[in-house]
Amino acid sequence: MGINKKNVVIANLKMYLPSRNDADRWLENFIRAKKNFNLEQTILVICPPVIFLNEFAKKIASSWIDLGTQNCFWENEGSYTGEIGARMISSSGGKFVILGHSERRIELKENNQMVAKKIAHLLKNGLHPIVCIGETNMEKEQDKTMDVILYQLEECLKEVSRGKIEDVIICYEPVWAISSNQPNRSPSVNEIMGAKLLIKKFLADKYGLRSAERIKIIYGGSVDDKNIEKVCLETKISGALVGKASTIPHTLLRICQTLEDNK
Repeated sequence: MGINKKNVVIANLKMYLPSRNDADRWLENFIRAKKNFNLEQTILVICPPVIFLNEFAKKIASSWIDLGTQNCFWENEGSYTGEIGARMISSSGGKFVILGHSERRIELKENNQMVAKKIAHLLKNGLHPIVCIGETNMEKEQDKTMDVILYQLEECLKEVSRGKIEDVIICYEPVWAISSNQPNRSPSVNEIMGAKLLIKKFLADKYGLRSAERIKIIYGGSVDDKNIEKVCLETKISGALVGKASTIPHTLLRICQTLEDNK
């Protein structure tokens, strides 16, 4: 299956839309902003709170817009109170799922083994996992960035076969650079490129060079329309995971357009 567009932008709306009125207002603003707007080389994946997924799918899905969720469980049904499975997501219009986000790792103790089970579940059900990996500030200060990235990749992709790896998106998300952690700087071009090359080498060694070239590697961490050129274009990375900036539809679309214009 793979991702057949050059660029991928993931809008992680987190819990920034706490009520139906907030969701309706975002949708109205987005629909206005995207009027006469079209992307040919970029796919925009919008991940709203799951309770609004079906409504978003009805109102804004298009040839360049897909939907996703911010998490899933590793079973489709059963006595798992509060969880959602891949079939629930796909039947409501979702095709992508964010996994392993640092906020879930920190606040909910989600670990690599849990992420690995979720990845396997999504791939079995024809959905695209967006797998977040990255080091904390302490790990960076201890010069463990490379070790952390390689360990997370090895553990999270343990159950992914050669035939399925191209359906996975890898997001390098240095935890210390996320806006909610109030970073004092964003990663340099060299830091992002170093992480990208390390990820690509791991993928080439494990799955072959052809697959490594086709797998989308994106960046996440305080991405907005002001730094998108630096974190994506200068690093030649395949897109971005956008958090707080995705709450403003015009800003989100400017990010997409910046990538689209770099053909």
